[in-house]
Amino acid sequence: MKSIFSALVACFLAVQVFAQSSVLPVIPVPVSYTYGNGQYTLPASITILTPADTLIAKTGERLAAQLRTIAGRNVKVLATDQRASGDFVFVIDKRIPKEGYRLQIEPRGVRITGGGPAGIFYGVQTMLQLFPASIVSKTAPVAEQWMLPSVTVEDYPRFAWRGMMLDVARHFFTKQQVKDFIDQMVQFKFNTLHLHLVDDQGWRLEIKSLPKLTEVGAWRANRVGRWGDFTKPTPDEPKTYGGYYTQDDIRELLAYARERFVTIIPEIDIPGHSLAAVASYPELTCTTDSTYQVNAGERFMIWPGNGTFYGTLDNTLCPANEKVYEFLDKVFTEVAALFPAEYIHMGGDECYKGFWEKSKAVSDLMKREKLKDMHEVQSYFVKRVGKIIASKGKKMMGWDEIMEGGLAPGAAVMSWRGMKGGTEAATAKHQVVMSPNEFAYHDLYQGDPIAEPPTYSKVLLNKAYEFDPVPPGVDPQYILGGQCNLWSERLWTVRHMQYMLWPRGLATAESVWSPKEKKDWTGFIGRVENQMKRFDEAEVNYSRSMYDPAFIAKKDAKGELSIEMTTQIAGLTIHYSFDEFFPDRFYPAYTKPLSVPKDAANLKVVTYRGKEQVGKIINMPVAELRKRAGIK
Repeated sequence: MKSIFSALVACFLAVQVFAQSSVLPVIPVPVSYTYGNGQYTLPASITILTPADTLIAKTGERLAAQLRTIAGRNVKVLATDQRASGDFVFVIDKRIPKEGYRLQIEPRGVRITGGGPAGIFYGVQTMLQLFPASIVSKTAPVAEQWMLPSVTVEDYPRFAWRGMMLDVARHFFTKQQVKDFIDQMVQFKFNTLHLHLVDDQGWRLEIKSLPKLTEVGAWRANRVGRWGDFTKPTPDEPKTYGGYYTQDDIRELLAYARERFVTIIPEIDIPGHSLAAVASYPELTCTTDSTYQVNAGERFMIWPGNGTFYGTLDNTLCPANEKVYEFLDKVFTEVAALFPAEYIHMGGDECYKGFWEKSKAVSDLMKREKLKDMHEVQSYFVKRVGKIIASKGKKMMGWDEIMEGGLAPGAAVMSWRGMKGGTEAATAKHQVVMSPNEFAYHDLYQGDPIAEPPTYSKVLLNKAYEFDPVPPGVDPQYILGGQCNLWSERLWTVRHMQYMLWPRGLATAESVWSPKEKKDWTGFIGRVENQMKRFDEAEVNYSRSMYDPAFIAKKDAKGELSIEMTTQIAGLTIHYSFDEFFPDRFYPAYTKPLSVPKDAANLKVVTYRGKEQVGKIINMPVAELRKRAGIK
């Protein structure tokens, strides 16, 4: 009797929570939603009814597997065009946008109407976020009150291109790890996976006509530690770290992605970032008197500041060498045949041209083609690559550097150095994907560097949430969408990769799917905290740095150190100590700028929400704060 009473109380409380909450706990926030009365409780036996469409049926089968495994239900899927009754019914309505859907949850069952198979898939993703967090548990079956709120959701995306870039060149992620990455991104309605397949540290794609690219270019000396501080490998040192995807691996990944409505965009980064290719085929460079090997993380590109850089080693393909274009024709022939995507990304970024300036072949090319500077030399190269890609029936995309010296006809631009390049390209009526580093580089610091894994710049969660792919005054018809990037120089493991991506990836998801006017920082944080519970259940790593304070070190009127602290999230209290013990909520709360007690060496801080510790304890050396304030 007691257990029956407890179950009734649980049901009542669940209904009350859904009834009282005006915020749907879903990321990205939908176009509109309306709560109804009551809730839908999963019966012991469930029928999922789908149209006779292979992709929709596969969506139904994956949902069925989840309900069987986690909820312990008996589930069958019926794929039929005949009218029949079911607990979950999937329907196509062509009047709805192709990726749009209508989700209707009532006490009698669930109906998902999509404009196409993708719309039904996204409706299922929204519905799954309305289940208890244990729906994604690694422990099964889970004893749970399996209920859904009565609600009607109308939804469709703002942009067609909702991308994530995964760098598999600097650190190799296995085929299964890429599949897992796809499964995570589609939960939040991303539909484009940009694979950075080629860089100085590895060539990750089998090209059958050029076998050395994977025999040599896919492997490097193993190093562990701080990226950029590694010693240069000796020529005879074993090259044991790396890997690559066979063309069959790629076909398997493409099929996996297609069933989840994800397009995979391949990137072959040229003419810079080409050391793996040059190590494999040294005749492709202008500097043939050097010895090349795949970079293991030792520094050879130097960044003095102000966006300038130079290289101590030639990592470029030679634009004046006809063998390079023969090489690229072979590469893009196989890439185009393998990947069905409309675009091939050719990189084009961070190409150091100092070695070209010393090349007689490049000098002769400039005279012959009447090229006045190195930007025009790179533009010459990019335009030739564009013609090669077009000859394979594909469109070319590149980072915004491909605009320098003149943009190739028909080329699309991925704007990473802020929004400026994308704005100029869109104004010139070229297609653009916005991926600006100040909003969308999720491999950067997401809190104070003193408490985060090492990198080189910062994107806080609230900054990531400000991302709008359409700059003021730009015609939106030229903005394909937006994308966040996860470069992997410093990402050694999947756990590290997940920590950098989540929750900032949630901010990008909302920026590229949801209507601009629906975005709300306070509401977003509540939904992020709800998603964190689901990450815990799924054993997906994530960062809690959004709770940590920012430190602002200044000189006061007397030239002494003054410390201010702020938080991204309202309603938090910062507690601190100078006494070398770990503070808790019984330690002083920060209310005004702090002065440092004489001889204190460290400021320790932690954030609380009421009685709950939400941030990590951070140890900030006073010497570091004095340095930031410019005090010697």
